[in-house]
Amino acid sequence: MAAKHIGILGTGAYLPERVLTNEELEKMVDTSSTWIIERTGIRERRIAAPEEDIVSMGVAASRQALAAAGLEPSQLSYIILATNSPNFLYP
Repeated sequence: MAAKHIGILGTGAYLPERVLTNEELEKMVDTSSTWIIERTGIRERRIAAPEEDIVSMGVAASRQALAAAGLEPSQLSYIILATNSPNFLYP
């Protein structure tokens, strides 16, 4: 049996530009920044633009990972993706 060479050679990340702070959120709903922070630790969150979705954000992160690894897409055998926010829901 031939040895398989598997590893993580580079990583990438993508964050949408739009930031929604707790202070902005407390103007929209009946809550406070303090209440949110005490219960969740969250101070801000990123909001995807209308044209952004899990695929476009994944592509941007993948490009960073490839650049960090010094690889071209054609050099990959597999891409493994895990998400809790897919484009389509499955039964």
